[in-house]
Amino acid sequence: MTSTPSSAQVAVDSKYPNPENILMMETTKGPVVIRMMPDVAPGHVERIKTLTSQGFYDGVVFHRVIDGFMAQTGDPTGTGTGGSDLPDLNAEFNPTNFGRGVVGMARTNDPNSANSQFFICFDDCSFLNNQYTVWGEVIEGMENVDSLNRGEPPAQPDKVTSMKLAAPIAPAMENETHMSTETTTSTVTTETVTE
Repeated sequence: MTSTPSSAQVAVDSKYPNPENILMMETTKGPVVIRMMPDVAPGHVERIKTLTSQGFYDGVVFHRVIDGFMAQTGDPTGTGTGGSDLPDLNAEFNPTNFGRGVVGMARTNDPNSANSQFFICFDDCSFLNNQYTVWGEVIEGMENVDSLNRGEPPAQPDKVTSMKLAAPIAPAMENETHMSTETTTSTVTTETVTE
């Protein structure tokens, strides 16, 4: 027996090629659509898909929003020190430029410490190139990212009210665990690290 796709799924499929790589993020300021880039950061995209399918990001605040720089979320504690129970990711630095609307993974000073926190660039952030992993790009709703309340943390932080995949995820990924409140700080800095 063949199943027929729902009208909602047909609409998503026709609007966004490759809906398995599209995130639909609802924020307190409005919707944001992110195109994930598994071709340049397969491990990071897989992590975002896994956590999204678990509802990990639903209700999480934007804890660090810096005018002219970026908006950061993905910490269930809202402090910038939390992450998921999943192991940290190895860096997948790639040649994609950190321009306006680009989405990257936050980490500590250790390049292989990205976990669940991510950020969206407001403006050109090319000084982050080859220091942080790019895994996506906002394709709709950047005006809603632009209107997020500013601060480190904001006095009244905005939230990711829900984040969903435009296409369903394979059941195997849904068996991974949920969140942790370990005390490692994941932030994006404006410092250039030289070795």
